[in-house]
Amino acid sequence: MFARARAGFESLLDAIVIVLMVGLAAEVIIGVVFRTIGESLVWYDEVAAILLAWLTYYGSALAAMKRAHIGFSGLVDTMSPAWRVPTMLLAEFCVFGFFILLAYIGWSVMEVLTTDYLVSLPEVSVIYTQSVIWIGAVLFIIAEALMLPQLIERARRPGPMHQGPEINP
Repeated sequence: MFARARAGFESLLDAIVIVLMVGLAAEVIIGVVFRTIGESLVWYDEVAAILLAWLTYYGSALAAMKRAHIGFSGLVDTMSPAWRVPTMLLAEFCVFGFFILLAYIGWSVMEVLTTDYLVSLPEVSVIYTQSVIWIGAVLFIIAEALMLPQLIERARRPGPMHQGPEINP
């Protein structure tokens, strides 16, 4: 069941990231074409920056699912399972703590932004664009939680814990 949940969540994140990448690419191409013909779009720079931020947050959750974030696993891999499990759990606790704090602060910021709107699209509230902070943090937490049982299992086994950039379900 856990493997199925991981696969489903990873597929969802894959789809979101692909849609954001295609949308960003299309938006930038449209902006360049309009600028080339002398009819610059007022909003395209701001929307491109927002799409890039969204891609970063959603992409980081996808990278968490694939265990593809930059890290140094050599130290943990050399430990015995008796030390590896608590060390890995401490690291995961720190990651969870950071992203819980980020989600809380991201949610808190929403209250402050209730009266702010985009400069180039004044009908669009900044709340929609900045919601990615807490949403991305929650998605990262879910990704980490879904991978935790597999990480614990691998940490308990002798030998290297990390064998490549991805832990397969």
